Amino acid sequence: MSSLNNVAAGKKFVRRNEKLKPSTDISIGGALDTLRSHLNVKDERPTIPLGHGDPSPFACFRTTHVADDALSNAVKSAKFNSYVPVGGILPARRSVAEYLSRDLPYKLSPEDVFLTSGCRQAIEVIISVLSYPGANILIPKPGYPHYDSCASANNLKIRHFDLLPEKAWEIDLEAVEALSDQNTVAIVVINPGNPCGNVYTYDHLKKVAETAKGLGIPVISDEVYGHLTFGSNPFVPMGVFGSTVPVFTLGSISKRWLVPGWRLGWLVITDPNGFLKEAEIPSSIKQYLNMSNNPASVIQGAVPQILENTKKDFFENTINLLREALDICAEEIKEIACITLLNKPQGSMFVMVKLNTSLLKDITDDLDFCIKLAKEESVIILPGVVLGLKNWLRITFSIDIPSLKDALRRIKSFCDRHAKPQYLPGSKLQSLQFHEAVESRIKCDMKVQRYLDYIFHCHPMCGLPN
Repeated sequence: MSSLNNVAAGKKFVRRNEKLKPSTDISIGGALDTLRSHLNVKDERPTIPLGHGDPSPFACFRTTHVADDALSNAVKSAKFNSYVPVGGILPARRSVAEYLSRDLPYKLSPEDVFLTSGCRQAIEVIISVLSYPGANILIPKPGYPHYDSCASANNLKIRHFDLLPEKAWEIDLEAVEALSDQNTVAIVVINPGNPCGNVYTYDHLKKVAETAKGLGIPVISDEVYGHLTFGSNPFVPMGVFGSTVPVFTLGSISKRWLVPGWRLGWLVITDPNGFLKEAEIPSSIKQYLNMSNNPASVIQGAVPQILENTKKDFFENTINLLREALDICAEEIKEIACITLLNKPQGSMFVMVKLNTSLLKDITDDLDFCIKLAKEESVIILPGVVLGLKNWLRITFSIDIPSLKDALRRIKSFCDRHAKPQYLPGSKLQSLQFHEAVESRIKCDMKVQRYLDYIFHCHPMCGLPN
């Protein structure tokens, strides 16, 4: 059989799209596949997944019967077996507009709503619509890597701004102003935060809106974890500030209703002043969706009943489960010397912890830590490098309590086994004072690093714009 490379006088038969390579390398799914490939098949213990935000496999995180009944009714009605309009059927779009309007000072219309196959497709749509040659986008670090993947695939230059751990992961607005220019298309805000679990205050979001207005850029507000909050800060949707700056709100039923596999999300425009309509952004969104796929028609048929009829006690039960799991996670982490929780999350399903490799004798970085942990303890957690922070770890706590406790015991056993002798359990360096000292040092180091990054990016000697 002749080689494909000999086809057509030496021309290669097929070539791959090289843009997809960097996108794959920074994906959460790709990282989790790598970690799973290192699992020890001889380990008879169950693998405990703390690497992604999908609690649905656990019985305690079962969705409401309202959602089950709504989907069943939609299927049995035989009214949703046909193709659906671009952007979604009217009853579903109307119900999403009404659901989101409950928290806004003005009413959204169905024309402001575009239904998507989960929040991931909403990200793909808005990034594609806003992209043009030479443009750039402001993305948080740490953040959700699908934004980087989509920007890279669309030749959109990525400019990362820091989230500040010493300020509960608030946005570094000074960095945002320094990074933005006339070719910046938007700033991405994730609230409640993934991966840090931050929930921004009204005052901070107001400052974000005012900063974006001053820079002349819209806000892409990722609210897929909207209302999943259990701290002192209530959830405030970015759309509240739509009269200050145009807002693209991205969301879904995946997290709050615990059905990520149903793939029903939305891209919603909050723009009372009409700037986006004037720029023909809604028509561009429709044009893009014309080339893409729609959410399943039966899921769209179920949406009105799901959004309108779900009882408050279902949401409260989910919040109580997450709060209990977080409390356990935070307490157990205090007993593990090499990882430090700087800020207890107020929302979402994750804790972001700092890994101190200097306390370990044979761990080089966060990826090495996660690979060896998977191999030795059958526990999967996500290395921070995937999210933009090397030597950090994202741990999911949205699983059943017995499995969470088992996983944390395994992590502690792993860390004790790999600890340098002076950091073994029982030493003075396992004390609370030691953890507090490490926490203070981490915050100081991160401030220094941000200053150096600022100098590198903004100083004229670097050949970059002032």
